[in-house]
Amino acid sequence: MLASVTPRGLPRVLLVEDHQDTRQMYAEFLGMDFDVMTAPDGEQALDLMRSHLPDVLVTDLSLPGMDGFELIARVRADAAFAGIPMICLSGYGGHAHEQRARKAGCDRILQKPCMPDKLAEIVAELVHEASRRNPT
Repeated sequence: MLASVTPRGLPRVLLVEDHQDTRQMYAEFLGMDFDVMTAPDGEQALDLMRSHLPDVLVTDLSLPGMDGFELIARVRADAAFAGIPMICLSGYGGHAHEQRARKAGCDRILQKPCMPDKLAEIVAELVHEASRRNPT
C-alpha cells in the first residue's frame, strides 16, 4: 500500500542529501519512476515527512546539524512513520559504520558513490516489499 496518492500516482520518495549536485542527480534519475521530494538536511526532511508521507526515505548519513543516524532514529521512534523503509547512503565504509546505521533502523546501506540506477533498483525493491506486507 502506498503511503499517499501522488499527482502522478507514483510511489513517493524523500531524498535527503546536503550536496546539491548529488541531490539533483539522484532526484532527476529517481523522478523517472517515483514522485521525489528532496531536503538538504534532517530537520527539513522531518517537516516534509509530516506533510507528505513518503513510501521510502533515502538519506545520506553525513548531514549538517542532525546527521542521518539521528534522522533515522527519530523516524523510527515516531509511530506516524511506522514501516517506512529507509536507505542510507554513506561515503564511509567499514563494519562499525554499517552496524551503527542498522542499529539506528536503516533497511539498506549503499556506499557512495552509488550509481543512480542501483539506487532506483533498491527503492523499487523496498516499495514492492512494503506493498506486499501491507496490501490495499
